[in-house]
Amino acid sequence: MSNKEVNFGIDNALKILGVTGLNEGSSIGLTNFSSGEIIESFSPVDGLLVGKIKQTTKADYEKVMEAATSAFKTWRTMPAPQRGEIVRQFGNKLREKKEALGKLVSYEMGKSYQEGLGEVQEMIDICDFAVGLSRQLHGLTMHSERPGHRMYEQYHPLGVVGIISAFNFPVAVWAWNTALAWVCGDVCIWKPSEKTPMCGVACQNIAAEVFAENNLPEGISCLINGDYKVGEFMSKDTRIPLISATGSTKMGKLVAQEVAARLGKSLLELGGNNAIIVTPDADIKMTVIGAVFGAVGTAGQRCTSTRRLIIHESIYDKIKTAVVDAYKQLRIGNPLDENNHVGPLIDKDAVKMYQNALEKVVEEGGNLVVEGGVLSGKGYESGCYVKPAIAEAKPNFMIVQHETFAPVLYLLKYSGTVENAIDIQNEVTQGLSSAIMTNNLREAERFLSVQGSDCGIANVNIGTSGAEIGGAFGGEKDTGGGRESGSDAWKVYMRRQTNTINYTTELPLAQGIKFNL
Repeated sequence: MSNKEVNFGIDNALKILGVTGLNEGSSIGLTNFSSGEIIESFSPVDGLLVGKIKQTTKADYEKVMEAATSAFKTWRTMPAPQRGEIVRQFGNKLREKKEALGKLVSYEMGKSYQEGLGEVQEMIDICDFAVGLSRQLHGLTMHSERPGHRMYEQYHPLGVVGIISAFNFPVAVWAWNTALAWVCGDVCIWKPSEKTPMCGVACQNIAAEVFAENNLPEGISCLINGDYKVGEFMSKDTRIPLISATGSTKMGKLVAQEVAARLGKSLLELGGNNAIIVTPDADIKMTVIGAVFGAVGTAGQRCTSTRRLIIHESIYDKIKTAVVDAYKQLRIGNPLDENNHVGPLIDKDAVKMYQNALEKVVEEGGNLVVEGGVLSGKGYESGCYVKPAIAEAKPNFMIVQHETFAPVLYLLKYSGTVENAIDIQNEVTQGLSSAIMTNNLREAERFLSVQGSDCGIANVNIGTSGAEIGGAFGGEKDTGGGRESGSDAWKVYMRRQTNTINYTTELPLAQGIKFNL
């Protein structure tokens, strides 16, 4: 199948999503404007131009903030179930445009078309979750120590929520934040990655349609574009009480410092160095599927990608052989061709990072059991396609201790009990996702216990990648400690207030204090 045949439909998808020509870098609902420099987005699939967008200037940003703060005054007064109805309509729009948006995600970012569709499905799922949540934004009622008094807690919207998202999930992470923030009564300003700006334009267009159809203020959904300098506008802005940032640990630390300096709130979803522990009681077939998808899915560019496979010495050779054999079956190529397993890295800088990782693991004494390399020739003209690699390494290698955002899997050997494997897993600075493959109940429970995995996500007999929206998503340590998506993650988008009501004619003080006049 030729690239021309595979790519058929991209132009149509762009038209459906309203992503054509020179797009403005700032937008408020259906009003688009910007006066900054032009950013060009090139697809890692074929190296062709996806679209152009103007960077947001400080003056543009101020216009967006004025619209957002004004819209908040209206949006916060709408009952939460009515806000949920708007989110329901947004979810339905996504259903109508799922194929087009999934195709754009695949083409601009480089992940497989199936993963692109899956990302849009995540958006739909979080909308469904948020609709139900809109009738459950509950507080607590408690007994007062004073007679004739009632106490309770309630939650109010924060205001303007700033969202900074990464290229690897160019639409889903925005939706995780936005759907919940909207039902909570917040308005949102979003800075997507400068590597995938067209996905941001497409999502903004879809949201704008819904708000326009309901005669709601444009500023409920706002878009700004640019590099880290534009992100700094939000991080330093006291008018934005919460910044939700997804990306590298380095980026997150900078955001956290800026936001903390003004006593704002930050929700951080940062790096991951995720491991699967494989014990002697593991199901080998399940282990191979989980490890291979975790390592090569999205070309290893997921924050939950499997970086380390920690294998017991008694089954090490057997697991290594099975995984290496599975890698021989991988098909690398255009991600819009559903026959392929692995697409390109996001850009040539990512390719260099991948190459550096392979060089360093060898320098430290590692052994490449599946050699990598950059692919060239027909179908690989963009220069962003690489071979997924496997390296035998030791846990203390510096390169193993760091996150490599590419399809490089490190095989590590452990001996003794599962406690030794858990120690190896936990010794890295990141703490996002983890997994254990075992049919031993005691090993599984130990892994999930207080002495087990120190990650925000700990799975048994599934891989590290592929979280459902129903559970809170996030991690510890250098991963930032944030929680998005399901469970009670909605609380971060609201401010909590404690209320005490006295319905008597007396004014008794707490703790029995006497104050007579």
